[in-house]
Amino acid sequence: MVTFPNAKINIGLNIVGKRPDGYHDIASCFYPVGWADALEVLISDELSFASSGLPIPGDANSNLCLKAYHLLARDFRLPPVSIHLLKAVPIGAGLGGGSADAAFTIKALNQLFSLDLTTEKQQDYARLLGSDCAFFIENKPRYCFGKGDAFEEIPLRLTGKWIVLVNPGLHISTAEAYAGIKPQAPIHDLRELLKSPVEQWRDFVMNDFEKNLFKNHSVLPQIKKKLYEIGAQYASMSGSGSTLYAIFDQEPNLSNNFRDLTVWKGELQ
Repeated sequence: MVTFPNAKINIGLNIVGKRPDGYHDIASCFYPVGWADALEVLISDELSFASSGLPIPGDANSNLCLKAYHLLARDFRLPPVSIHLLKAVPIGAGLGGGSADAAFTIKALNQLFSLDLTTEKQQDYARLLGSDCAFFIENKPRYCFGKGDAFEEIPLRLTGKWIVLVNPGLHISTAEAYAGIKPQAPIHDLRELLKSPVEQWRDFVMNDFEKNLFKNHSVLPQIKKKLYEIGAQYASMSGSGSTLYAIFDQEPNLSNNFRDLTVWKGELQ
């Protein structure tokens, strides 16, 4: 079985509170985009995991895809599988790539072995693997809150618009991203702001991480400025960075912009 775990962007990201468990409460809209990895899960004589494409740091035995298998194997008699991940979405880039891989592994195992897990049960398993893993089970635009693992439907559809994602290759640690962050309730409810036309989001739909990270890494505001210069209706950093994205009304001509950076563009669904 082959599936294609896709990335997501954060449209608005407010850090609204610090939790007793050490995590932060957020308010954000998660929106799926087409930049994707390729994940193959096959019945095998022994359990194995391999990857190609972009290098994945750390021990392969601790990969989230394997953790997803072991999580389900605690409750079901699963035969061994071989998992191969072709990694294309940049790692640690604010796009949820690893979380998507984990969630799609759960979905693949559910289908491959006819486990008949409900959407809600798959989300429960996914929450045990990471804060935003559960989003990728349904993989639809959602208003997300709590740790990023609680969802509400949101009437936001950007079908037909184009998106450009630009990754400068910076690694931004969680510690750096949260340095200087003072959690507070946003002035405006994000759900209400996103009812406005996209071109009106620029001054109101904010990612709280941008303020400090833009000071630390000058390339980030430079990319955002350039995205607006070439006609973006809205541009922002996704997650805690370092990827920036821009939404366009039609396919943009990138010309010679961002030549030394990793760029993906596609039509939104």
